[in-house]
This record gives sequence, structure tokens and C-alpha cells, in this order.
Amino acid sequence: MKLGVLDQSPISKGQTAVDALQQTIELAQFTEDLGYERYWVAEHHNTNGLASSSPEILIGQIAAATKTIRVGSGGVLLPQYSPLKVAENFKTLEAFYPGRIDLGLGRSPGGGKKTRLALTDGIEKPLSSFSRQVRELLRFLYDDVPKGDSYFGVSARPHTVLQPETWILGLTERGARHAAVNGTGFTYGHFINPDHGKEALEAYRSKFKPSYGLQKPKTNVCVFVVCAETDEEAEELALSQDQWLLQVEKGLDTRVPSVREVKDKTFTTIELEKVKQNRRRCIIGSPSKVKNELMELSERYGINEFLIITNIFDFHKKKESYRLLAEEFEQ
Repeated sequence: MKLGVLDQSPISKGQTAVDALQQTIELAQFTEDLGYERYWVAEHHNTNGLASSSPEILIGQIAAATKTIRVGSGGVLLPQYSPLKVAENFKTLEAFYPGRIDLGLGRSPGGGKKTRLALTDGIEKPLSSFSRQVRELLRFLYDDVPKGDSYFGVSARPHTVLQPETWILGLTERGARHAAVNGTGFTYGHFINPDHGKEALEAYRSKFKPSYGLQKPKTNVCVFVVCAETDEEAEELALSQDQWLLQVEKGLDTRVPSVREVKDKTFTTIELEKVKQNRRRCIIGSPSKVKNELMELSERYGINEFLIITNIFDFHKKKESYRLLAEEFEQ
């Protein structure tokens, strides 16, 4: 089983964005030493609880502070940007860190309408253009803009011998088809939507077309995990993630609360039901319990690689969660 990390650079209450970004670097170094194979950073905008607004800059900082782990985006929100500029950013990263860069792409608008318009400089860009943008991006990456194309003669620079490994993140069969027809890897976001993974991954494999950089389907799945020495401790640590998810979904303060704050809170019936639903996106427990559930998910989805996201209040316990999981899989 291959393990990687998805990091949103969450900000715990009482900390700053600077603290969160420094912890991202520390966690990348820590998980590299544990044998994790990928470290991906997310892209979020206009939120006070997530510091990962610029994955390109974070990737460069992480790659500079590590030695072998692949570093990438999970993912760059392509509908807001120019395929040429994204290609140039990641070819530059590839030039600095050859063979270590992953370019994960997302179709999300990146926030509300006002935020998205600010990202696109006021230009209304349809999400329906995503697949076309992916095709253009791949042509720029591999310097293969065909004659007759409106961009023929435009090359993405710098020239690199290797190109970033390209992935598309998706939650449904539609996202899977975008990845399949463009011949990219496919990441299923179980941590967002646990209901359509099997169908999406099957659709991706059945419709996959070889491309410049990928001859066979390549898949992984991202899932929330909280791992501790005992099931009881893991359940307690996960309380901060439970409340954080409620806040995110309500558009409230998106900083991660402490376990003590959550214990002092009185939940409504509706909130308790939502926490129960959200737990389907998570695996929580002792190392053996987490491993068993990941293996069950692996069999259901037909995959052998997970990206692990752990958004809890205590950074030391967060590192311990990653350590315990890695050690359990080594047994």
C-alpha cells in the first residue's frame, strides 16, 4: 500500500497562517522520513482557516525542504487560470526538482461568485471549459500544439526533459471522465463525497485513453484519517475535525477548534446527524482499525494508494497519527 499526504495547511485556533505554513513544511519533512510517497497541497481562497491559497509557491518551498518525496497540488483550480501559465509554473518547478513534481488539477470554482470573479479578474469563465483547458495544458506541457491551433507557435518555457505527473481530482463519474479522456491520473475525493467512488473509478478505467505522459490508468483516493494509540483517543482527537467540518459547511470560522471547545459545545439534533454523515468521509481509530478499514476501502475501489488528510487541532497528535499509520503498514 502506498501512502501520501493531502495538506490544506489548516490553522488551529490560537495560531496564525504563518504557523500553519511552517507546520506544512515540518509535516512534509516528517512524513518523508516515514516513507510517504507524495505530499500534495490544496488551493483554497477567501477563508480564514486554511493557509494554502497558492499551491505553486508551497510546492517549491516543500520540495526545497525535502529530498525524495513527490510534491504536488491537490489541486490547482484550472477554470480560474490560463493553461499556459499553469504549464509554465509547473515546468519551472520541474526544472528545479526533476522527477518529483505532481500537477493535480481541480474543476472547483474556488469559492463564491465574488471570489471567483476576483480570481479571473472579472471575466466570466465557464466551468464547462475545463476539459478543453486540460487538453491545452497538456499540449503546452509536452510542446505539442498542433498546426492550425490558435496557439500554434506558443511554447511553454522553460524546456524540461521530464514533465510533471498530471492528475485530475474528481467526486463523480463526470470528473472521472475528464481524467480518462485526457489520459491523466485520477484522484477520487472520498474525503468530500464517499458515495460515488466505485462508479467513478470504474468509469475512469473503462474510458481511459493513453496520453503523452500516461499509458495506463493511474488512481489514488483521498480520505480523512485520525489515528491514535487507542480507538478512544482517536475518537476524542477527531472531535475537533467534526466541529471544523460543521463550520466549513456553514461558511463560518474555518479555523480548527480545540477538543475542549468542542466538548463544551451543545450540539443540535441536526448538527449531530450531520456529524454522523460526515464520519462516512473519515476513518478514525487505532492503527489496526484504521489499517483494516483502509484495506477494505482499497478492495472496494480497486486501488493501492491513499492520500491521507488529518485536520485536527493538536499538531503533535497530527504527526503521531501519520506516524502510527505508516508504522502499521510496515508490519
